[in-house]
Amino acid sequence: MPEHDDDGYAGPATLVVGDQSLDVEVVLTGHLEPLDGRYHWYGRVAKDAAVDAAKQAGATDIALRLPDGDPRPGRLAEHDAWGNLRVTGLGAPPFALEPVEVTTRT
Repeated sequence: MPEHDDDGYAGPATLVVGDQSLDVEVVLTGHLEPLDGRYHWYGRVAKDAAVDAAKQAGATDIALRLPDGDPRPGRLAEHDAWGNLRVTGLGAPPFALEPVEVTTRT
């Protein structure tokens, strides 16, 4: 069952690499980077033979879609020590963010 919390998402997703749509498991989180003013999301795709094959073939550009969301562009990065692949993205993440209240000084 998918898990949503204040910091991200853990559960099933669809990873689109080229013309392939792959069902995967992901753990994602992110943060607003004050230096560039952009949201940086990142996490890992659980070890998967089809994803590994795409990465070994040179694929880095992907789209990631969660069951209840729109696809978001991202990139495949390096493998971790357990064989999972790191995934990163900039801008709106594939998971919902908690609303933020902004106040201004007068």
